[in-house]
Amino acid sequence: MREIPSSYLERKRLRQLAAAYVKSKSLTPPLSLNDLEALAAAFVNDYQLDERLHDWLMVELHNGVWMTTVASIPYERRLLLLPKCLRDSRQCQGEMDDLGLLCHQCGCCVIPDLQTLADRHGMLSMVAEGFTSVIELIRQHVVDAVIGVSCLDSLEKAFPLLVSHAVPGIAVALNDGGCTDTHVDTDYVAQLVPQHTDATIHLINYNNVREKTNQWFTPEALARLLTPATDITSQASLSWMLSGGSRWRPFLLAAVYAAISKLRTLSFPDDVIRAAVAVECFHKASLVHDDIQDNDHHRYGQPTVHARYGTAMAINVGDLLLGEGYRLLSSISDRRLFAAVADAHVSLCLGQGAELSWHPGQQITIDAVLHIFRRKTVPAFEVALKLGLLAAGGDEPTAAALHSYSEALGIAYQLKDDLTDIDAEQTAKPSVVYALRQAYPKETDELIRDKVAAMVQDYHTRALAALASIENFELKRLLFQATEKILSD
Repeated sequence: MREIPSSYLERKRLRQLAAAYVKSKSLTPPLSLNDLEALAAAFVNDYQLDERLHDWLMVELHNGVWMTTVASIPYERRLLLLPKCLRDSRQCQGEMDDLGLLCHQCGCCVIPDLQTLADRHGMLSMVAEGFTSVIELIRQHVVDAVIGVSCLDSLEKAFPLLVSHAVPGIAVALNDGGCTDTHVDTDYVAQLVPQHTDATIHLINYNNVREKTNQWFTPEALARLLTPATDITSQASLSWMLSGGSRWRPFLLAAVYAAISKLRTLSFPDDVIRAAVAVECFHKASLVHDDIQDNDHHRYGQPTVHARYGTAMAINVGDLLLGEGYRLLSSISDRRLFAAVADAHVSLCLGQGAELSWHPGQQITIDAVLHIFRRKTVPAFEVALKLGLLAAGGDEPTAAALHSYSEALGIAYQLKDDLTDIDAEQTAKPSVVYALRQAYPKETDELIRDKVAAMVQDYHTRALAALASIENFELKRLLFQATEKILSD
C-alpha cells in the first residue's frame, strides 16, 4: 500500500531531505524508471523510512534530479499543469472543454491563484487531467518543461511517459486521493513556479535537427555530393538514396554532434554533413545487398533494387554507394571517422556471413543469435553515434557509454523485429524465436512471444542504464527520446 506523509511538516522535511540526497549524488537527468526506483529504495533504506512512502519519495527524488534544469529553462517555455479535481465541486462556475477547465476566477479554490502566479512569471498554465496532452506540447516544442500537480495514481501512470520522453519536469502529488475536492501543498507549488537560475538553457529542438538532416537528402543536395547521375548505375543509386526510410543514422549523427558541441543555430559544418550522407550511403548499400541475399522483392512499398534492375546491376549499385560513402569520408580531415566506419563495415559483413551460413533446420542457440546481432545490427547504430561523437570532439568515457548503449539498443531493435517471426512456421534466417522453439518445443506461440517481449524490455532497460555515466544532459535527453522512438516504431 502506498502512502503520502500525513502532515505538511513531515512532507516539507522529507522534500528537503530528498533534495539534499539527490544533490549529494551529482546525478545528471534524465534517469530511467529503474534508476529512480533504485534511488528511492536506497533513500528509504538510508534514512530508515516507511517503505509505503517509496512511490511518493520517488516523485520527490525525481523532482530533485530535474530542479536545476527546470529552473534554467525560460519561464515562457514552462507549463503549469493543474488537475480539475482541485476545484470546489459544489461552487465552481467553470466549464470543461477539450482543452480543460475554463476557470471563471470565482475564488472558490486555489486554481485561479496558482494560474495568476504562473501568468505573472510569463508561464503557460492549463487545468486538465493527465500528462498525455503535455507530451504532445513537448513534441510540438510549444513548451520545454512542466510543473504538474496530480494524484499519486496518475503520476504512476504518467511517469513512464515523462521518463521515456525525457521531459524536464517537476511533479507534485496531491495530498489525498479521489477525483473531487482534493488538496495540494499550495505554498510548495507557489515556491516551484518562480524557481530561476542565471544559467538559462535553451533546449535543442530535435524535430528541427531531423528536418535539417532531411534537407541533406533532396535531389539538389545529393547532386552536390554524389557522382553525377549520368548513367544507369549512378541514376539507380541516387534514386535509392532518395527512397523511403527513417534516416535514423544521419539524424543520430547530427543530433549527437549538436548535443555534444552545444550547437544552437543548427548550422552544421560541411564535415558533419558529408559524414551523415556517407552513413546513409553505407546503410542504403547494405539494404541493397541484404535484399538480394534474403530474396526480398519489396521495401518501402516499392520494388527492391534487384527486383527492378536485376541482381548483377543491384550488386553494382550497392558497391557504388559503398564507394560514395568512403569517398565522402576521405574528404574529412579527421581520419578516425574513416577508421570507425571501416571497422563497422567489417563487423557487419562478418555478422551477415554468420547469418547466411545458417540454414533452416540447423540447431542454433539464443546466444549464437545474439552474437550475430552484435556483429550485424549493433554496428549500424553505433557507427552513427560514434561519428557524431568524434566530429564533436567527445571524450573516451562517453564513447564507451555509447558502445554499451548501442549494443543493448541494437539487440532490442532486432529482438523486436524477430517478433514478426512468431506466426511463421519456418524462417529463412536465424532468430531468437526460432532458437526458443528449438529449446522449448512444447511452448505455445503465446509463451514464445512473451519470452521475446521480455527480452526486448530487458535490453531496452540495459540501453538506458548504459547512459547513466553520461554527464551531458542534452546527449542523455536525445538518447532517451531516440530509444523510445526507435523501439516503439
